[in-house]
Amino acid sequence: MKFSPRRLLMAIAALLLIAPPLSSPASAQDWPNRPVTLVIPFAPGSASDVVGRVFAARLSEVLGQQVVVENMGGAGGTIGVGRVSKVTPDGYQFVMGGIDTFAMSKALYKKLPYDPVADFMPVALVAEQPIVLLTRKDLPVNDLKEFIAYGKANPGKLKYGSAGVGSASHLACAQLNAAAGIDAVHVPYRGSAPAVQDAIAGRLDFICALGAAAVPQIDSQTLKPLAALAKDRSVLLPQIPSTVEQGLTLEAPFWSAFFVPKGTPQEVIDKLQKATVAMIETPGLGDRLKKVGSAFVTKDRASTDYLKQFLDREIEKWGTTIKASGVSLD
Repeated sequence: MKFSPRRLLMAIAALLLIAPPLSSPASAQDWPNRPVTLVIPFAPGSASDVVGRVFAARLSEVLGQQVVVENMGGAGGTIGVGRVSKVTPDGYQFVMGGIDTFAMSKALYKKLPYDPVADFMPVALVAEQPIVLLTRKDLPVNDLKEFIAYGKANPGKLKYGSAGVGSASHLACAQLNAAAGIDAVHVPYRGSAPAVQDAIAGRLDFICALGAAAVPQIDSQTLKPLAALAKDRSVLLPQIPSTVEQGLTLEAPFWSAFFVPKGTPQEVIDKLQKATVAMIETPGLGDRLKKVGSAFVTKDRASTDYLKQFLDREIEKWGTTIKASGVSLD
């Protein structure tokens, strides 16, 4: 039987209507059947990159497919996160988000290229590292109570450094100052390393350093640790008392979590979340993570539901801090 061109086109159209879509449940069931990309929205060699590569190596073993790290830095991590928000939601690209790119960014940037809640689906909270209040060695204080008293007695005289305006180290110190009632001068740097060096040299009075930057200074006794900005003591620095322990209601750990674009099949999210839990439970891997200044969260905090509720609280908390500070970025 011969078909006219018009009938042939109609037959092809009918076949397309009954054909399963490319992103059918079957494709989600066999995920992953090719390499997966983990986007780190910061440059190679950054603290986030070092930690992310520890994750990727183990996830490759658990998933049975290579997890390739792709660095995409710029604009405080928002360029890389924004790119992932627009990819096909099939699970083959996911992003390592953090307190800066997912909690602080919503209130910090005037034109954020993504919405941390509307454009993404949470997978799992993975790790945390403490943010530590470090002072120059000769600052005449020995604990948080003395630091607060000294700051109040010297309004506008204390100087603190950070990795830049709007960075986690900046906003953590801003939150500390607000909670303690201290008026201090912010000195932004391009990265944490020069801020640490100026604190060691005595040109800064204090910094709020992430664990990766704080541990070497504590071990070498080049700076004086007064408090971990957290509810409880960190497993990384059990000798450092927390802010809450010392009477100041302030919690500001730097956390990392996995997110996928909105629309990713739930089955894929569940598989990636289970792989993340398996990674967290891997013997010896936690010790390796500690060497780069971070620590896995407990298994009970690595669920998708927990991350969703946790993110909502973090966005609200940091939104309040950022609005009170008046900090805003284009």
